[in-house]
Amino acid sequence: MTDTVLLQIHEPGETPLPHAKDGSVAVGIDLGTTNSVVAVSRDQVAEVLRDADGAALVPSVVAFAPDRSALVGELARRLLLSRPDHVVSSVKRLMGRGLEDVKALAGQLPHAIEPTEEGQSKMVRLAVAGHRLSPVEISAEILKALKERAEDTLGQRVAQAVITVPAYFDDAARAATKDAARIAGLEVLRLVNEPTAAALAYGLDKEAEGLYAVYDLGGGTFDISILHMEKGVFQVKATGGDAALGGDDFDHAIAEHFLAERRAALGSEDLLTRSEVKLALMTARLAKECLSSRCSGCPRCEGGQRWVLDVGGRHSEHELDLAGMDALIAPLVERTLDIARAVLDDARVSPGDIKGVVLVGGSTRVPLVRARIGDLFGQPPLADIDPDEVVAVGAALQAEALTVGSDTLLLDVTPLSLGLETMGCLVEKVIPRNTPIPVAKAQEFTTYQDGQTAMAIHVTQGEREMVDQNRSLARFTLKGIPPMAASAARIRVTFAVDADGLLTVTAEEATTGVAQQVEVKPSYGLSDDEMATMLRDSLRNARQDMEDRLLAEARVEAGRLLAALDAALAADGDLLDAAERTTLDAAMRALRDAVSDGDRESIGGLAGDLEAASKPFAEKRMDRGIRAALSGVAVDTLDRPESTSKSS
Repeated sequence: MTDTVLLQIHEPGETPLPHAKDGSVAVGIDLGTTNSVVAVSRDQVAEVLRDADGAALVPSVVAFAPDRSALVGELARRLLLSRPDHVVSSVKRLMGRGLEDVKALAGQLPHAIEPTEEGQSKMVRLAVAGHRLSPVEISAEILKALKERAEDTLGQRVAQAVITVPAYFDDAARAATKDAARIAGLEVLRLVNEPTAAALAYGLDKEAEGLYAVYDLGGGTFDISILHMEKGVFQVKATGGDAALGGDDFDHAIAEHFLAERRAALGSEDLLTRSEVKLALMTARLAKECLSSRCSGCPRCEGGQRWVLDVGGRHSEHELDLAGMDALIAPLVERTLDIARAVLDDARVSPGDIKGVVLVGGSTRVPLVRARIGDLFGQPPLADIDPDEVVAVGAALQAEALTVGSDTLLLDVTPLSLGLETMGCLVEKVIPRNTPIPVAKAQEFTTYQDGQTAMAIHVTQGEREMVDQNRSLARFTLKGIPPMAASAARIRVTFAVDADGLLTVTAEEATTGVAQQVEVKPSYGLSDDEMATMLRDSLRNARQDMEDRLLAEARVEAGRLLAALDAALAADGDLLDAAERTTLDAAMRALRDAVSDGDRESIGGLAGDLEAASKPFAEKRMDRGIRAALSGVAVDTLDRPESTSKSS
């Protein structure tokens, strides 16, 4: 009998999604400081997944309720001004950071930093809505929202993802990102550096070869990488950046300018309120976006670049045009160019050797940024793919490659040197920065004293020569060394960095084979117990978490409806007679009560009742508006269809 082979044939455009072995879909995620994006790829053609309104960007903003339920995205961002203590943004800047790391940021954070409790890791925690939350937990909420968007759009379960990180993310930040994904229910196929993901998108789309620079300026981080592309191989030649420099800093510079003018105008030496700072930052971001896009039809831009801060009845006006914004942000832009020059030197190339400059990140839309990049490299930068989406596109292509297969090979590099402490508090570099990964390197060390039976291994990361000038990653002790004369023992220490940039260190005494291994997880990472607890809680409370989120969304939408009606009644309440006003007030009161202590179904039902009850009021307001618009217009001009031809 002849064997039968079954072939799956798909119509054009119906190529199956990249599946894992369990049938789930693999996606690419750009987990950004300001906004995040999720995408999927079929046949090396990536598609960014959008919401019902066509928006690709999910604001990386999370609002928490007292019951620990969370809102992510635009709804959360709307609560920034009214409930700042409940909302967290730009949390990516805190990933993998300990208490010591964020002391310099303490004055800029809208939330109090919580002290470390007994038995917990040293990871920074924020006081948000009465909860102690780590950046990992907050980032997990963003990843859950992206996972839900993908599942809703694709109609299939999503369990795996390629997630991008800044090239300059250190080991702690990368480990924290993987922890957040696990809590969100995602297996990380690979962490890919954001510049490499962008190069992958351009390389496959444009079949580009040669040296390229990837200039990545997001909301909170900056990276610049030099990549060599040839025949499907993307090799990072050098990379550099600043994990605390981005578009948020542009916003802060503009906001500080507004607040300084506000103090001078109001003659106040009082401490600024949190609401004033929040409003100034939101207004600064709006000014940056309007001035950068030179948008038409925007009343702010066409009104002469006048910006208003109105908090607590205290009103101040501020003028800012494009030239003024350029002056405020110029020092920050120059910092990115200084880093770019240093990376060119590391790669041993000149700006003239670069074939093209790829732009990544929404902050590259700022005109001064593009102009200064053009000046440095002697050519206009490439922006064919939306800079907000290009990283997610590359991540999706890599997700497809890892699940389906691809001829593309990515060779990332270590962003910082990895080494060991030696006598005299010096650092011996084992893996220099810009070494292609995955990689394993070993060095031999020996004992310092006669009869020494143990050796302390201190792993560091950084470019400085002294231990206290670098970051401490981990400490462990190799025990069981046979007593020997000083310098007789041979301890071989091996550093292995995987494709995600995560480090494992092994120490072995050559004569006895005594060995000790540690997966480097910095002391400010989550402990195994904390991680296990979070995973258990996430699985145990998945259904309740979803119900809490839907309830929170219903409350926000009900609040918007009530606020809109309050404003309408204040303006045109005289249109209603006493009976109509009583009916409407009763419906509004019922909805307010439900928002306070009702469930999602009752809130939704009462919101529908209120919309029905307010419909006659809306019609009366429309009639009044039309009458006002037609006031003074001759009746005989209203019924002249312009397209009607004249009879001869």
